[in-house]
Amino acid sequence: MIPVLRGIVDPTRSADPAVPLLVLGPSLGTTSDAWAPAAQLLAASFRVLRFDLPGHGVSPAASAAFTVAELAAGVLALVDSLGDGRFSYAGASFGGTVGIELALGAAKERVDGLAVVCSNAKIGETDAWLARAEQVRRQGTASLVAATSARWFDPGFLAREPDLSGRVLGDLLDIDDESYALCCEALAAFDRTADTGSLAGRVLVVAGESDPVVTPDAAARLADTAPGARFEALAETGHQAQIERPRLLAELIRATLGASRYDAGMTVRRAVLGEAHVEASLAGITPETADFQRFITEYAWGSVWTRPGLDRRMRSAVTIASLVTARHWHELELHLHAARRNGLARAELTEILLQTAIYAGVPAANTAFGIATRVFAEQDRE
Repeated sequence: MIPVLRGIVDPTRSADPAVPLLVLGPSLGTTSDAWAPAAQLLAASFRVLRFDLPGHGVSPAASAAFTVAELAAGVLALVDSLGDGRFSYAGASFGGTVGIELALGAAKERVDGLAVVCSNAKIGETDAWLARAEQVRRQGTASLVAATSARWFDPGFLAREPDLSGRVLGDLLDIDDESYALCCEALAAFDRTADTGSLAGRVLVVAGESDPVVTPDAAARLADTAPGARFEALAETGHQAQIERPRLLAELIRATLGASRYDAGMTVRRAVLGEAHVEASLAGITPETADFQRFITEYAWGSVWTRPGLDRRMRSAVTIASLVTARHWHELELHLHAARRNGLARAELTEILLQTAIYAGVPAANTAFGIATRVFAEQDRE
């Protein structure tokens, strides 16, 4: 069953009308308030949506069992209710597992960036979660407070912030017991460890150095399996980095996920096509072409060319073959120059064009070889 989730949208302080959405997922036993200090800092770069788990905060209690995949579908429904398409996501502990599920499952093509905070593709042992669910059904969440204090926070934080830590632990008492138990059962069944190599795009993995739940070594192994992921271990931090280190965590999230698709696309576009070509294109923008230029920068360069699944050499090879097949000759000349910047040798380009003669036709290949000859001559002169 897909649970109904509710949340809070923090107004952005950015002047950009197309400011991206960042969804913040909470840890089990906490509410969206735990993300509030970090959210205030992140609001300079994002529209921030903080949601509550079932029976936590403003979300209604769950009426039936659910899986992490169904919880992720509930998050997606909440995002869709705001009219949003693509988004970035940062989640702590249970919220991190939801983010992993979103990035691997139903929202795979919509998640621009993912921050996994004190979380993993599998947290804890199945039997332990089932035992905790049974304990809460019998004794309530109040029975968890003493053990939770040691499990959640670095000892130094408890000494530095006794009022804050006490308030967060007090929130645990207000959570619906059955909803908490159902969350435990969802975590007991969740295991995406075999799939994390498919995490794509910008990925940040954050660990607390004193976290006994998801140790730094375990978090580092997760980062190692996700292509290009950034790993950070925070000193004197336990299992609730969003509470213990909101400023540092916000800086890491903003630095890793904050670049817009346009900014990321422009960086790649300049690297592949060259500064001179891009500057000439920008100089020629008119009111009629401005939206189109932003579109190709965001989606061609910012969404496709930035993906980690193929290196730039391979993307150049595929692009050249496609352009010959479609007979886009001006673009072919442009991408033959780009292919050399991306590391394709002249002999490799010749082989690619020869291959197109079989599948795109000899006349098309003949024209392509003529363009390549002119490009190679220009490169020799340079």
